[in-house]
Amino acid sequence: MLGLRLRIVGLGDSTTAGTPEFQSPLEAPPNGKGNFESQYAYWMMKAHPGWVVLNRGIDGQRSDEILARFQRDVVQEAPDYVIVLAGVNDIYQGIPLESIKRNILEMYASAVKAKIVPVAATVLPYNTASKSKVSTIRQLNSWIRSTAKSLGIPFCDTSAAVASPSNPDRLQASPDGHHPDVAGYRTMAMRLTEVIEKHALNVHTEAG
Repeated sequence: MLGLRLRIVGLGDSTTAGTPEFQSPLEAPPNGKGNFESQYAYWMMKAHPGWVVLNRGIDGQRSDEILARFQRDVVQEAPDYVIVLAGVNDIYQGIPLESIKRNILEMYASAVKAKIVPVAATVLPYNTASKSKVSTIRQLNSWIRSTAKSLGIPFCDTSAAVASPSNPDRLQASPDGHHPDVAGYRTMAMRLTEVIEKHALNVHTEAG
């Protein structure tokens, strides 16, 4: 499995980009800028030198804005997997939950249509979220989990990876109260890597 070569796109907002310590290649072309360890893509490639993980995150984007660049940033890259992590900025801005679900579901469907495996990732908590926002995040993440199961696509609880053990609605550690620290991004990477490893191994076994 360590020798398996995979091409992966990380698609999303700030928590894919690596905010606040890193700007993604889309934000600071051509290679990104800042602390490279402040992004899950870095740690995934560190664990698997044979993997190419493209950081296609943009700070502040809603799910509709991420969906709008799906063809360019995902389909045209022809990856094996796309990690879809979107929705927190919609919630922050008060966008209806049903609208977020539609956009995410369209991303899953677009990936499958293009023969790319979508990885459904849960939205991360942020420490200034009101009770109503926390509730909406929980609802969205529950839907992401159940939708992944019904579609038969890989699921990763990235929220749990960075959440405080004593309070799942807050980040375990954060430089700004809104995003994970380097250790959090590294833990996200470990969880995502495990999910993709397991799926790729199953596919390889079935093919063999």
